[in-house]
Amino acid sequence: MQPNRAVSARRIFRKEGKTVMPLSFATEGEENIIKQVGGKAEVRAHLENLGFVAAVKVITSMGGNIIVNIKDSRVAISREMAAKIMI
Repeated sequence: MQPNRAVSARRIFRKEGKTVMPLSFATEGEENIIKQVGGKAEVRAHLENLGFVAAVKVITSMGGNIIVNIKDSRVAISREMAAKIMI
């Protein structure tokens, strides 16, 4: 079985035996479980206050921003911020 080139080109990591990838690589319309939030303590606290603690669904990606659905609310975050959120 040959690996899918689109998937192998993505940054997919293994952490504690589980595959994780940044939210910035998530497929639109697919619900994902947040496994880890990286960055400085202030950034992690800010994302936690926004609701980035459980499930997240990417609605669309526009320009440099990603619009996600969290707890029945839509939130726009930068692609750089989304790269710190592992799903």
